[in-house]
Amino acid sequence: MTYPLRQSALALALGGALLLTACGGGSGGGNHSSTATLSGFAAEGLAIANQTVTLKDATGTTRQAITDANGNFSIDITGLSYPFMLQVTGSKGIWHALVTAEDAGKPTNINNATNSVALLALGISSGSALQTAFTEGSFRNVSGTAIANADGKLLDALEAELGKRPESLRSARFTPGTADTDGDETDRLLTLADVQPSGSSFVTYNALPERVWADTYTTHTYDGNTDDLLTGGLGKSGLGSATAPLYTNPAAPTAAELRRNAIYNNYRALVDANKNTGGYGTLFGPNIDIHGNDTLGEGKISGLEAIAYASDMSGKRKVTLMVQVPDSFDTANPCIITATSSGSRGVYGAIGTAGEWGLKHGCAVAYTDKGSGNGMHDLTADTVTLIDGTVVTSTAAGKRSLFAANLSKSALDAFNQAFPNRIAYKHAHSQQNPEKDWGRNTLDAISFAFYVLNEKYGTTEANGKKRRTIRPANTLVIASSVSNGGGAALLAAEQDKLGLIDGIAAGEPQIQPKDVSGLSIKQGSNTVTAIGKPLLDYFTYANLYQPCAALSSSMANGSPGVAFVAAYGTNRCSALKVKGLLSGSTLQEQADEAMQKLHTYGWGSEHDLYHASHHAFATTAIVVTYLNAYGRFSVADNICGFSLATTVAAGTDLGKVTATNPLVQAGIFASGNGVPPTGGINLVYNDASGGPLRDVLAISPSTSLADGALDGALCARALATGVDPVSGAKLTGTQLAQSERIKQGITEVQASGALGGKPTIIVSGRSDTLIPVNHASRAYFGVSQKADGNKSQLRYYEVTNAQHFDTFIDNALLAGYDSRLVPLHVYFNRALDLMYAHLKTGSALPPSQVIRTTPRGGAPGAAPALTGSNVPPIATSPAAADTIIYNNGTVNVPE
Repeated sequence: MTYPLRQSALALALGGALLLTACGGGSGGGNHSSTATLSGFAAEGLAIANQTVTLKDATGTTRQAITDANGNFSIDITGLSYPFMLQVTGSKGIWHALVTAEDAGKPTNINNATNSVALLALGISSGSALQTAFTEGSFRNVSGTAIANADGKLLDALEAELGKRPESLRSARFTPGTADTDGDETDRLLTLADVQPSGSSFVTYNALPERVWADTYTTHTYDGNTDDLLTGGLGKSGLGSATAPLYTNPAAPTAAELRRNAIYNNYRALVDANKNTGGYGTLFGPNIDIHGNDTLGEGKISGLEAIAYASDMSGKRKVTLMVQVPDSFDTANPCIITATSSGSRGVYGAIGTAGEWGLKHGCAVAYTDKGSGNGMHDLTADTVTLIDGTVVTSTAAGKRSLFAANLSKSALDAFNQAFPNRIAYKHAHSQQNPEKDWGRNTLDAISFAFYVLNEKYGTTEANGKKRRTIRPANTLVIASSVSNGGGAALLAAEQDKLGLIDGIAAGEPQIQPKDVSGLSIKQGSNTVTAIGKPLLDYFTYANLYQPCAALSSSMANGSPGVAFVAAYGTNRCSALKVKGLLSGSTLQEQADEAMQKLHTYGWGSEHDLYHASHHAFATTAIVVTYLNAYGRFSVADNICGFSLATTVAAGTDLGKVTATNPLVQAGIFASGNGVPPTGGINLVYNDASGGPLRDVLAISPSTSLADGALDGALCARALATGVDPVSGAKLTGTQLAQSERIKQGITEVQASGALGGKPTIIVSGRSDTLIPVNHASRAYFGVSQKADGNKSQLRYYEVTNAQHFDTFIDNALLAGYDSRLVPLHVYFNRALDLMYAHLKTGSALPPSQVIRTTPRGGAPGAAPALTGSNVPPIATSPAAADTIIYNNGTVNVPE
């Protein structure tokens, strides 16, 4: 990913390092520097910005410099005598560094690690003694050998912590974080553990990770009976109920009630718990043990749950972190599974997928909402949610709101007057482009998990600190999750330079390869015509054509959800014809042509039946969310004329904006998915003829048709591509500026595919209509093979008759999903099983392959029960006709 500020800081560091040269010789007061400057970073996790660095040489001469916003400093050392001692005051302490002639030609950093090295090298044991050594100049006889030995022992301690030896923090060229930006993975070392001298070596103590707000850190213990980690006290039966638990007072649910309902709704949103015939309770679910047997009863799991915010200093770039530690956690065989939220869900968003698997295996589960969680700001009422889901005014919340729109009081008042009763959502309107940090957030969750584990199991020593015994070096860590969370796991693995992650198991990942040049994909003998396009590119394309394509002749056997687009699908075909984007004369010709366009753009015939339901429930919502997110637009920008609001559900005012019922927001933490439509909050097309109206009912001004806000869809397509989709002309003026902002945001989230040879499994459904495999999983598989070459350990399993939304399968509103599709969740669990076994025992990962499933069949809406015969195992040695092969730039996928 691209981090311009970080690159600038690195350039400064490299430039400074080039200035640091010195004559050779031993260390001591008689060795004079013939150099011009000494440069480096002052940091304590975050950069120590705008502070005085004082250098004292062996003769007691002092010189000073002021650090810049990134902690860079440069000091003129002409005529000074080695050794030097440097001192700077940060927010966490006073830090020192020792420099001798042997350090010439290297950056000179000052941080908590160099402070510890100085303590050991000088043979003193306290910060106050170190300050005295600086003040009195008693460091003047320290040798380069003593410093090198102390530094080596600190690196020994870090190697024991990590399982791999890092660069010396005395001289590493790295990028510390600032108040607004994250540092790199070397920077993470400064706060991953507190390394302190002990005798002639070092020990590592537990430390709260960088950016975690200590005053938001809370823990709760659940007994596994009245309440628990996995089911919120509901058990297998409660999660399987079609009726959500009731609140004692719906106007003011308690934090405990909101947590319970968040678990209920998020579990059911990711797993098909609609009917027992779909596999819930027989092949998967809380009652199914790790061997696939129904032995766990209600499946409640006791243990500890810890939660906190991690945020920049402003509180605008805020992420929720959570760790669940089951009582079955074995300190002798520690393991951590990440469960980064899918979609834009809150912190419980992956509890039914990676969360359940990890808890059942006795692993700590590291969750994060990745900064795009379910945060709602009712702009008219000016109310927001807190970390526990309870609702307060934005004034009362201050920086502690899960999300609040970045609007001044006057700007908020003006917006409310022009656009009353609108809603802002975190993913769309935080102006942070949260996706660029999803990998970092996942790594942060892992760091937080180690902190929580060592707080729970560590013994407090005489100094009041807890020594770290559960470490990356002795802990199995699998990065996992599905959809956006699966993409986050892959991004985290790409960024993991410290070796925190041992393996990856990602389901249906939303991942965007940065460069697919030289790559091709073949399905059978056919070369795919469009691959690896950015998400907003293929979604804005789908948003144009899906409503019309849903009426194509390929729907002769009925398309689940087609009734939801019927009201505007015909008009969409007609409007696209008028715009010159379709050429067919009849409705059927236009619909068939629209479907063919989707085929050409990366979808296949296996997706045909599912375009209607996806446009009805997902496509436009994702377009509007990511359009805003990538461009870092404010809610007040109303990009392409879209806003979010509750709309009237029936009667003469159907589709018009209305005030949001306070009961909706009171429970939105539990019921919302972070991407409206959700909880009664819908997409509104402000520019509709006759005034703002829900998008699916809107009449486009340019067509005078109720075509599902085609004008807004055309605008979105233009901003995503930089070209007017009707005229073909390049954008100019405001639209061009907006498009360039969006394109920059897209570049920030794209993936290199360089996994560094980490064992990795990706499992996706061939029928995934939301995140087509040609743009995501297949393309990433190829890009990663190119990036890692012979060291690649990536396996790709593609499941036929499986798609993105398992919860659609037995949904009564979408009859036909059940008879045609099997749950991908079965194979996600199996992928995790394979990765766990590989890391624990060294068992081989099966080759990449197509897994051929058998749909349940039967009448739509009344499919027979799913059995093991419908979902065959992942083959240890797949037949040649089922093996997926990468060869010389081509991904070959069997038909």
